[in-house]
Amino acid sequence: MEQRRTRPRQHGPSRGAPRAPLPPQATRRPATAERRPAPGRPRPAPVAGPARLPNPRLTGLGCGLFCMAAMLVLGLLDDLLFGASLTVYGVLSLPVSALTAVWVRGGDLLTAPVVVPIAFAVGLVAVADDGGGGFLGEVMGLVTALSTQAGWLYGGTLIAGAVVVVRRIRLIRRRRRA
Repeated sequence: MEQRRTRPRQHGPSRGAPRAPLPPQATRRPATAERRPAPGRPRPAPVAGPARLPNPRLTGLGCGLFCMAAMLVLGLLDDLLFGASLTVYGVLSLPVSALTAVWVRGGDLLTAPVVVPIAFAVGLVAVADDGGGGFLGEVMGLVTALSTQAGWLYGGTLIAGAVVVVRRIRLIRRRRRA
């Protein structure tokens, strides 16, 4: 008795077809000081050079988590060290906004300017004055802090947006050259 196929055929290249080229990060080799020497050869001494800065590439979700966690920690530290100074919190939010826009992947660039204001509000919960009125006092303190610190909020969003636009233009130019 003949049995019929229960699964639909999978569309795509067959096993013998050539594969698409690997992305650049898959073919990149580590720095010369980190390579393993050939068997029987001594390992070369590391060359002293400038320290390399971290260059992580975060996904959209990772970018949001990083920014929110950093802003919450900064808000808690501001509350602990500076007595919940809204100006200190606003100044500290600007480098976090820039780092968020610098560290996000090229494919997720548009998430950085969206995440920054949300993370600003998340961290502001630790700094905002609660007024001693329970939950509604917390909400009113947060709304008041957001309205009075809108300049820092817009500044951080503007920084993230400018970094994203510059990175996007460079990405488009690099793709056109290739």
